[in-house]
Amino acid sequence: MNRKAPNPIDVHVGSRVRLRRVLINMSQEKLGEQLGITFQQVQKYEKGTNRVGASRLYRISQVLGVPVSFFFEDLVGEGQSDSGFAETQSERYVVDFISSAEGLQLNKAFLRISEPKVRRKIVELVQAISSDND
Repeated sequence: MNRKAPNPIDVHVGSRVRLRRVLINMSQEKLGEQLGITFQQVQKYEKGTNRVGASRLYRISQVLGVPVSFFFEDLVGEGQSDSGFAETQSERYVVDFISSAEGLQLNKAFLRISEPKVRRKIVELVQAISSDND
């Protein structure tokens, strides 16, 4: 059976739902409970497999504490170029990394470091390690 690929807008909206949910340390189960749906349905929304209806998206925005517009930020529409205010490919890579489990853990740990000099040294260390791999 040949399944149709998810709509890119549904995938984008779903990834923004996941990003916000992870940022506030909410499980798929907890979000599902708040919405009156199963965690499997939340998974389908986050993957873009299932579309989120307008009323459900509004409720998700309330539960996650963001405006509905949050889910459409950085979206490049059909017929638009990747210029101007649109997100570049490298910016998308950063957003994808930050929304990953490792990226989120790294960011949270880094933000807990209060000493600016230590933070700067960590950045320099990571840059040195990454240039060694080039």
